[in-house]
Amino acid sequence: MKFGIMFDTHIDKWELIRYAEELGYDAAWVPDSQMIWSDCYATMALAAANTQRIRIGTGVAITGTRIAPVTAHSIGSINQLAPGRTFLGIGTGHTAMRVMGQDPMGVKAFREYLRVVRALLAGQTVDYTYNGHTREIQFMHRERYFVNLDQQIPIYVAANGPLVLKATGAFGDGWMTVSVDPAGISAARGQIMQGARDVGRTLPENFYSACTTSACVLRAGERLSDARVIDETGSMVTCVLHFAWEIWKQHGKRDELIPPFFADVWERYCARVENYSLPPAARFRQIHNGHCTFLQPEERVFVTPAAIEASCLVGSAQDIIERIRALEAAGLQEVSFLPPADYQRKVYRDLAEMVIPAFR
Repeated sequence: MKFGIMFDTHIDKWELIRYAEELGYDAAWVPDSQMIWSDCYATMALAAANTQRIRIGTGVAITGTRIAPVTAHSIGSINQLAPGRTFLGIGTGHTAMRVMGQDPMGVKAFREYLRVVRALLAGQTVDYTYNGHTREIQFMHRERYFVNLDQQIPIYVAANGPLVLKATGAFGDGWMTVSVDPAGISAARGQIMQGARDVGRTLPENFYSACTTSACVLRAGERLSDARVIDETGSMVTCVLHFAWEIWKQHGKRDELIPPFFADVWERYCARVENYSLPPAARFRQIHNGHCTFLQPEERVFVTPAAIEASCLVGSAQDIIERIRALEAAGLQEVSFLPPADYQRKVYRDLAEMVIPAFR
């Protein structure tokens, strides 16, 4: 099992990646969300130039905000700074699109985007359509290393729904999920393999599977309802809550879409959204306020023990170790931790000292 970090992308926080390298982490995933954080590629460039070992990539790049050749050239530029330790995490844009009041990219367009990026990063020519015009494109001046394609840049697709999971199997070198449920991970891997079979592809033996979550190592006598635990997990729990609400609303407000661990607070949360000061068309700015960065104080009531346990890895060090081993048995190869901004170093250090050594 490998371990990674993820954080609120801030241009001044590139040093967190060097800190993680010193703690023994294997990877750093740098999110891409233009309305709430700094530019991910600028942040990665600073980290790449100031680290030696840790793998660095997008966590994840958003297809709706950059055309495919730009994404390919951006990650290829990082690979020139950190050759052989660069990866491209990529997704349809849950938050990056929703914080502009837009929907994530549709599956058909996403598959086409992945096809183009995959071919470009392999150094191939590829048909690319822009504004209705289709032309064959390929990176030029390869010998001058404006971008580095000599060392493979694996593509890790962020996916949870069945159609995007199949796209992962068709075009990805790996998969990123937010699930910490071993049964769910096993089922999703089946859909990924089906997606590969649908296009006549056999997944490589080194096909990579990773998840992102938050964690809190409990000390003796601590409970999931304690303030410290809520502080260190709350921004992840409410991120899941906001995502669940968006899916529930998008698909007709059907009760079966309400996660069971939010059932007790769902009506109260819906009432909160209805009472926001902004009109419905602008409420996305209040719904996603603090996204994976801080916990809105008014939303602490939604960070219940059931929601913490379902969304994060929390317990004694041994409890967390056992949960990670169960994820490993389900086929997961990396766990990446995304704590709230104000608690990142502490959470990274706790895990590096009390959990990660069990896997070395």
